[in-house]
Amino acid sequence: MADKPHLNLVIIGHVDHGKSTMTGHLLYLAGAVDQRTMDKYAEESEAIGRGTWKFAWALDKLKEERERGVTIDIAFFKFETAKQIYTIIDAPGHRDFVKNMITGTSQADAAVLVVSAEKGGFEAGLSAQGQTREHALLAKTLGVDQLVVAVNKMDTVDYSEDRYNEIKEEIGRFLKGIGYKLENVPFVPVSGIEGHNLKEDMGKTPYYKGPTLMAALDGFKPPKKPTDKPLRLPIQDVYSISGIGTVPSGRVETGVMKPKDNIVFMPSGKTGVVNTIEMHHEQIAEAQPGDNIGFSVRGLSKKDVRKGEVVGHQDSPPTVAKQFTAQVMVMRHPTVIAPGYTPVIHIGTNHVACTFMELVQKTAKGQTEKNPDILKNGDSAVVKMVPVKPTALESFKDFPQLGRFAVRDMGQTVAVGVIMSIDEKA
Repeated sequence: MADKPHLNLVIIGHVDHGKSTMTGHLLYLAGAVDQRTMDKYAEESEAIGRGTWKFAWALDKLKEERERGVTIDIAFFKFETAKQIYTIIDAPGHRDFVKNMITGTSQADAAVLVVSAEKGGFEAGLSAQGQTREHALLAKTLGVDQLVVAVNKMDTVDYSEDRYNEIKEEIGRFLKGIGYKLENVPFVPVSGIEGHNLKEDMGKTPYYKGPTLMAALDGFKPPKKPTDKPLRLPIQDVYSISGIGTVPSGRVETGVMKPKDNIVFMPSGKTGVVNTIEMHHEQIAEAQPGDNIGFSVRGLSKKDVRKGEVVGHQDSPPTVAKQFTAQVMVMRHPTVIAPGYTPVIHIGTNHVACTFMELVQKTAKGQTEKNPDILKNGDSAVVKMVPVKPTALESFKDFPQLGRFAVRDMGQTVAVGVIMSIDEKA
């Protein structure tokens, strides 16, 4: 049989909206978590009087084991339908979720926005402190255009049609406002606990005529591999291997790399010739987007190359910027941001201090203001930025993988951005 297409899926939404239970149940129904494992979690959660936790428990256990480095097959976060294979790239509830989503090595191809129908729960998610809007806006800013809304916890409102319609209308209005095309966004009424409409329609919502959640996922289109673009590979690590020499490693974001290619590392400008390419300890004849590889380079010593540099072909080198214009969304800054602010930005595998030189304009609550004095949480702004040293980066429209960044300060992600244009090359 032909290889099934593969999509990276991200599950987003407010903290108490039942993402873990729904995702755990979905993995179970898709056969990714077997019955024996599920029975074990059911027993353990019953034992502490929390029987309804079994699906969330399954997900949390897998997550814990993965984080502890127990050799868990990542398949636990993989599941298949008749049509496609999905990898959940960030298990719900992860506190570094926002940072992972932006600097994540894998770009999400599609998102499931989980919204609770529970009285008070839905409202909390949409409140100023809620994450429903923030996550949806983040997904859109990062170019995740395919979305399904799972209206979860329908069992808590007796599968009420009025409640479903109220949520659909309110979330719909918000999604339309940030640029989603509503005709392409299914709103599926589900129960993560009871399993209604995850894989099968259990007849609880006769008023709803659309697809189940799994069927809606199968409506997503798999991504095209950007093999036609120039090679871009951000360096993750550099090894020195005896008998082979210097071996940089990283993930190919765009383009193709083959042995004998003439490559250049930016911003250092060091050049070399690809000798061999390895993936999963086997030599390969070419590396494509999505491949995590190590490659040996003739004429290069370990001190010549460092993490955060970007590899390209010599005839189409990665761009090195002295100044760029970005669209920035402020999420969690303890005070306000003014010109001159110099936090660290994480871009690709690199992090570099960067100054907010000029606030060109901001949009807040639908109103646009030119040259504002400050930016605060919830503002979206166009900003001219200057890295403290020349840095390899690209515009989001040309290379989405290398054109998005997180702004980190005081140990948290304070803002996210995408690079609109590179104003001055180094």
